[in-house]
Amino acid sequence: MAMQSPPQLSVTDLHKHFHLGHTGLFGGEARVVRAVDGVSFDLAQGEILALVGESGCGKSTLALALMHLEQPTGGRIEFEGREITHVGGAERKALSRRMQMMFQDPYESLNPTQTIGEIVAEPLAVHKLAPDRAERQRRVQQALEDAGLRPAQNFIHRYPHELSGGQRQRVVIAGALVLEPTLLLADEPVSMLDVSIRAEVLNLLAELRQTRGISVLFITHDLGTVSYFADRVAVMYLGRIVEIGPTPAVLLNPQHPYTKALLSVVPVPNPRLRRQRLILQGETPNPIAIPAGCRFHPRCPAAMPACRESDPAFVAVSEGHQAACLLLG
Repeated sequence: MAMQSPPQLSVTDLHKHFHLGHTGLFGGEARVVRAVDGVSFDLAQGEILALVGESGCGKSTLALALMHLEQPTGGRIEFEGREITHVGGAERKALSRRMQMMFQDPYESLNPTQTIGEIVAEPLAVHKLAPDRAERQRRVQQALEDAGLRPAQNFIHRYPHELSGGQRQRVVIAGALVLEPTLLLADEPVSMLDVSIRAEVLNLLAELRQTRGISVLFITHDLGTVSYFADRVAVMYLGRIVEIGPTPAVLLNPQHPYTKALLSVVPVPNPRLRRQRLILQGETPNPIAIPAGCRFHPRCPAAMPACRESDPAFVAVSEGHQAACLLLG
């Protein structure tokens, strides 16, 4: 039997905690926000993994920790066969050429005083790449073309305020592509775009996987956008992944009550296929005071007494499909 290639990105028991001082003026109990609290997953070369969850569950903090824009508190990150958990300086700069991040807001991500050509060329200047003007121009044009801004010459001399929201997001993508990365961390890349434009940007990311072999960690709060786009789905709640598996398995056969609740409110055009809505009670618990046992039990409609005491481990549901729930024990 053929050996599987090692994952491009491997995350093991990753933590990112924020210390907020103590409860009292002269001491007391330490207050710690456990934003990422023991996350593990692998990402294969050329794979698209969707990381889904409500706002505040730790998705964006996880991406920032992977990019070393936030230093991990604990755990291990391996990228392309190298441990990168605590790299810094020149190593961190070299790493950022291979791993690029797309932020949520295309309006705030672009410098309004620079032309599109200058914005896309800036990463080349930061990394001292393509010092030859002709080569720099070629790479900028190629990045713009690959991002769907064709012909590139129509956009190079324009400014961000002259572009639509979808075109600005394509400029953000081009700024990442110009360094020829192998992994994109896309943090809610379509949440601020019109519905009519979202599919175009998602299709572009899928096309880049085919043409450039780029892997994508796609962060979103909307399970409805991942059904035709992602290879696998990881569902995150209060700092942890609670279910992960191939997209059809997770969407058609969800096992964790939280995943079921998220899917129950996804709009479905055909009324015969709509699920009964599961409305969760209360708010997400404070990450400073995470509940004992299963952290979802205060909101879970199927919680048992044991859920208040036992922190569930992952249980295999099917090939590659796992969920952390005592109901599966």
